[in-house]
Amino acid sequence: MTPCSRPNTWATLFLPFAMGYYLSYLVRTVNAVISPDLTRELTLSAADLGLLTSAYFITFGAAQIPLGIALDRYGPRRVEGGLLILAALGAASFALGESLTQLAFSRSLIGLGVSACLMAGLKGFAMWYPPERQSSMTGFIMAAGALGALTASAPVELLLPALGWRGVFWIIAAVAVSIAAFIFIVVPDEAAHASRDTVPQALRSVVHIFVAPAFLRFASSVMMFTGGFMALQSLWAVPWMMTMNGMSLSEAAATLMVLNIGMLTGQLAIGMLGARLTARGVMPRKLVQYGFSGMLVVQLLILTNAGSAALPWFLLGVLSAVNAQAYIATATHFPKDAFGRVSTAINLMAFIGAFSVQWGLGLVLDGLRGAGWSDAASLRAAFAGLIVLQALTLVPLLVRDRRAPAQTN
Repeated sequence: MTPCSRPNTWATLFLPFAMGYYLSYLVRTVNAVISPDLTRELTLSAADLGLLTSAYFITFGAAQIPLGIALDRYGPRRVEGGLLILAALGAASFALGESLTQLAFSRSLIGLGVSACLMAGLKGFAMWYPPERQSSMTGFIMAAGALGALTASAPVELLLPALGWRGVFWIIAAVAVSIAAFIFIVVPDEAAHASRDTVPQALRSVVHIFVAPAFLRFASSVMMFTGGFMALQSLWAVPWMMTMNGMSLSEAAATLMVLNIGMLTGQLAIGMLGARLTARGVMPRKLVQYGFSGMLVVQLLILTNAGSAALPWFLLGVLSAVNAQAYIATATHFPKDAFGRVSTAINLMAFIGAFSVQWGLGLVLDGLRGAGWSDAASLRAAFAGLIVLQALTLVPLLVRDRRAPAQTN
């Protein structure tokens, strides 16, 4: 079966995965808006809040290696459909949470439950779409994630007075069950695409991936740029806006929405132009290089409060659209039937970075505040440290790679 041979493939091969990634991004970023209520109700420190929010990233990241093996062996339908049931249980448990421990456990379960939402889609696209369409399809599914992030900003903030954060998570639980059912009903389950590797062979191939120079070239920059962006978007952007720009929660939520609109704009642009760019020799690796370099410049503008508060955040969102291109760029150096393992390996690096940056910023803030620094000075120093780390990891990615990839996307 190929997408061009079936009139309903957009509904059966794209929409189910897009809905899953929409939900995944919504639950990833929703804590940025509900964080003031959580902090007030549970009396959380900055480190507590960072740990609670990043609990999602712990299980999400830990699942990536077995997830890659499972996707290559069992296919995206069964893997993502089953895991979304866990996401629904986690959301329901979060809605009932009364302690930091319970909420952290529930958010960990949510992270595990949505851990396949992007990777299953990318695996499906690698199975069912030709190589020249990979950048475009990735752009479109990332646009669905941007819509989830948009929903988690101003719209959620508007719902909070009526539903509270608990009501929001009950809705998330219901949506997760509905998407799981949709995936099981409409997505084809094609055993012909399954990897024939045994589990020991698959594990050995994962080790090979992690030590391969092609993988290592992307790993550190993905940790700091993709992971750093996720940490800002899902938590620390709102405290920055409220402290550094003097915004109210509503104003910060609106600016977060501007960031997410920028991300949606960038993803749609890649979706619409990806095939043309590939035809002109602008491959995913080039998009990553340009995008990460641009993100560095824009974050310096945010750090120095240059210009309006909203414009740099919008530009950061636009440029972040290249994050998912790193999965494709890395995978071109490996056999196609290992796509699930390669993409989840690089995704693990992104979520290690997200967890480290999200919690690490909280620890730095608490430490500097304890040393007598003001909130503004502490935030500025922590953000500057992130930018320095990003600049250092960008250097290896900009060095020309003379090795030919194993496949061409």
